[in-house]
Amino acid sequence: MNFELFMHFDGTCRQAVEFYAKVFKSEVKNQMTYGQTPSTENYVVADSDKDRIMYCDVQIGDMTVMFSDMPTGHNLHIGNNISPTLSMNDKAEVSRIFNELKEGGEVYMDLQKTFYSELYGMVKDRYGIIWHVMHYDR
Repeated sequence: MNFELFMHFDGTCRQAVEFYAKVFKSEVKNQMTYGQTPSTENYVVADSDKDRIMYCDVQIGDMTVMFSDMPTGHNLHIGNNISPTLSMNDKAEVSRIFNELKEGGEVYMDLQKTFYSELYGMVKDRYGIIWHVMHYDR
């Protein structure tokens, strides 16, 4: 199991991630804008989001720190700007952890297949922490 951190911004992700990469003597990797993601009937990218960062990462020590801009309609506030992320290669363990985290919490995105993971879900636990839980072949 890998424990990672996801940091969210409101349109300043590109500048922030370049700053952190410089501070930690690392490099920005896997940068993708919302405009580069595949649209589906359930997911259409707003024009205002096309140049915003959907995903990128920077290696800081032994941890991968992931970054993104919040899409239009998702207000950034303290509490949702940093999300712990668990990625593991055991789908049963992904389901178990997700189901335990959602007890007394709120499911933002139920476990499902996405273009970036065979099994991904997002849940706010009973303490207000928003977790990303996903299957990831490493």
